[in-house]
Amino acid sequence: MGVPNSVKPILRAARFGCVVLLCFCGVVHTAERKATSEWVYPGPDGKLVYKTTSTGDRIMDFSHAGYMGGGVSLPDVSVKMTVRPSGKDDTAAIQSALDAVSQLPLKDGFRGAVLLEPGEFTLSRTITVSTSGVVLRGSGAEGPTRSTLKMTGRPFNAITVRLSGGRSRGPSPPSAQIRTTLADNYVPSGAIQISVVDASRFSVGDTIHIRKPITAAWVELMQMHDLVRDGRPQTWLSTGSTIDTERRIAAVSGNTITLDVPLSDSYDSAYLNPPGTEVIRLNPPERIRQAGVESLHILSPLQPISHSQPHFTALRMNGQDCWAKNLVIEETMNSVSVGGRRITLQNVAVNRKARHQGSSRPAEFAPNGSQVLLDRCSVNADNVWFVATGGRLSGPIVVLNGEFRGDSRAESHQRWATGMLFDNVRAPQGAIEFRNRGSMGSGHGWSMGWGVLWNCVADHYIVQQPPGAANWVIGCVGRSRLTARPFGSEPLLPEGILDSHNEPVTPQSLYLAQLAERLGTEALGHIGY
Repeated sequence: MGVPNSVKPILRAARFGCVVLLCFCGVVHTAERKATSEWVYPGPDGKLVYKTTSTGDRIMDFSHAGYMGGGVSLPDVSVKMTVRPSGKDDTAAIQSALDAVSQLPLKDGFRGAVLLEPGEFTLSRTITVSTSGVVLRGSGAEGPTRSTLKMTGRPFNAITVRLSGGRSRGPSPPSAQIRTTLADNYVPSGAIQISVVDASRFSVGDTIHIRKPITAAWVELMQMHDLVRDGRPQTWLSTGSTIDTERRIAAVSGNTITLDVPLSDSYDSAYLNPPGTEVIRLNPPERIRQAGVESLHILSPLQPISHSQPHFTALRMNGQDCWAKNLVIEETMNSVSVGGRRITLQNVAVNRKARHQGSSRPAEFAPNGSQVLLDRCSVNADNVWFVATGGRLSGPIVVLNGEFRGDSRAESHQRWATGMLFDNVRAPQGAIEFRNRGSMGSGHGWSMGWGVLWNCVADHYIVQQPPGAANWVIGCVGRSRLTARPFGSEPLLPEGILDSHNEPVTPQSLYLAQLAERLGTEALGHIGY
C-alpha cells in the first residue's frame, strides 16, 4: 500500500521543496537567497509578511485547505472485511462488504475499512461508500500487489462517496432564520473577521453563510452584462441569485465575528447594496464524514470519444473530512470530482492514452468544494483540462506539487470562483489560466478572482485582472500571454499581477509556509513533508 511509482518523483520534489522552504525561512543559512515576492515574504523574524491592496485585500491564508482543515494526518483505519477477486463480476461482493462495515458502530469517528486483496476485480456498476467512517482500500495501486478495479459494460462511475439516499447536503436554513448584514462598507478578500449590524444571536460554533447578492450593479462592474454569442444574450450570473460562502464562527466579540477560515472574496457595498451582504445562521450540514478511498488501480476501456457522449469516470466524492490517496486511474474521462469541505486528494494519478475528441474538454480533476487540497496529484493526457473549477465557489482550493503532462490546461473554468492556489505546479507542455472566458460555454465570463500561481512552471499563462479584484502570478516560469475576451481580438484584457516573473521566490511553497506558521512545522510531517 505504498506510494505509486508514478507519483514518487513528485513526492521527492515536494520533500526537497520543503527542505528549501525551511532553510529559507530560517534566520541563518549559507545558501544564496532566492528572490522574494512583494506580496508575501518572510520578515526578519521568519514570519510571513503580507502586502495589501489600497482597500485592504491580501493573498489569503490557503493553509486551511485539506482534510480536517489542513495539517492533519490521513487516518489509518483498521480492516474489518477482506474481499478476494472471483474471476467473475465482483461488484456485488465489494458492495456487500462495504454495506456490512457500514452497519458497525462508530468508534472515534470510524467504523472500519474494506480491504481488496491483490488482483483484478471486475466492476459492472458503481460501488458506493454511503456511511460515515468507512474506507475502501486496495492492496496497492501499482506493481504485483496492486488491486485493479476493471470497469466493464456500459459507462458508469467507479466509486461514489456520498450520504446514503442521495447527494451529501450542505447546511440548510433553520425554521426560524437568524440573520444580519455586514456593517462595513468594504470587507477585503483575505479577512478573517467581519463586522455585522447585530451579532447578538450568533454563537461560537454556528455554521453560517456569508451571502453575496448578485446585483445588476456588480454584474455591470464586472463587465458581464453584455455577453452575446451567435446573436443571443448570454448570462454569466443571474441578478437576484447569490454566492454563498460557508464558514463556522470561531469567536464573537460585540458585533465582530471571527471566522474559522478567511474569506476568499471581497464585499463592496457600493455594488451590493441593496439588498446588501447577509450573514445567515444555518443548520449543521448533512455530509458523509471520515470516509476514504485508498491504494487502488482503476481501469476503464479506452475512450477516444467526446465527453459529451456517455463515458466512464473514476471517483465522485461529496462530503466533509474525506480523502482519496494513492490511486492510479487509467483511461477514465472527467475522472475525479469532489464537493463539500475539507477534502484531500493525495498522490492521485490520472493517465490517458486515448486522446479526447472535440473542442470542449473534460476536467480530469474538478475541485468543486471549499478547503479542497490536491496534493502531489498528476495527469498525463492531451486535450483535457488537467484541473477545472465550476462556478460560485469559495476557496481555499489548493493544487500543490502537481505534475501535469500533455497538451492541456489547468484553469478556473467559469462563473466566479475565488481563492484558488496553484503552488509548485508543473505543466511544461500546457497552460495555467485565470481568465475572462466571456461568452464561451453559455456565458462563463470571469472565472476566478483572488487566485494565485506560486512558483509554477508552464509553457504559458493567461492570468487576467478582474474589475475590483486581483489575480497573481508569483515566481512562475513560462510565457505570460495577453488576450482579449474569446471570440474577439480587442481590447486586450488587463494582465494579472506578475511578481518576480521567471524567477522563483522563497518560500518555495506558499501553502506549506502558511501551514507551518499557523500550526507549527510538525503539521508538515503530518501530511508527508
